[in-house]
Amino acid sequence: MSAIRACDDLGADGFSWIADEAMTRTSHVLAADGRVWLVDPVDWPEGVERALGLGEPAAVLQLLDRHPRDCAAIAERLDVPHLVTPDAVPGSPFEVVPIMRRRRWQERALWWPGTRTLVTADALGTNRFFTGGRGAVGVHMLLRLKPPRQLGAFDAERLLVGHGEGVLTDAAAAIRHALRRSRRDLPRVLVRLPFAGRP
Repeated sequence: MSAIRACDDLGADGFSWIADEAMTRTSHVLAADGRVWLVDPVDWPEGVERALGLGEPAAVLQLLDRHPRDCAAIAERLDVPHLVTPDAVPGSPFEVVPIMRRRRWQERALWWPGTRTLVTADALGTNRFFTGGRGAVGVHMLLRLKPPRQLGAFDAERLLVGHGEGVLTDAAAAIRHALRRSRRDLPRVLVRLPFAGRP
């Protein structure tokens, strides 16, 4: 098991934790109005316990169909719904943003307008396999020729990603930079891709 540590402290709005491994899988906790949503979680009992200290668990959200991670197990343990690539999250302050609707790639993002927080699973990332060592944010390699430009429309202060630590200030500028350079930086990203790894 990889070492896991807390990251992306959002204060009363939540936090994240990250597995220190090549793919740097990141899990998120979003808290609002006394309720808590876990997003794409890898099971880390310390993180789940801390999450419960922020409010009543509402649901486990899986934003990417091929990102099962420990979502189902945690949802069962907490006795909450496990929502896989939902088109809406009822009772939450989040808007769901469609990213991909293909048979083999279903992905959604979350936009939390009240806190200007954007959450993505695989479309954007911050580890070196996404950025190629250039910039704070990068587009997924398989989306670089046709990047998800709709994500550049959000005036995001914070970006949380499924792989890597978040960008917690002026995220909109970093996202737009990544989208603009998506095609140009593809060769740099290709040489850094891992050929094996967990989702």
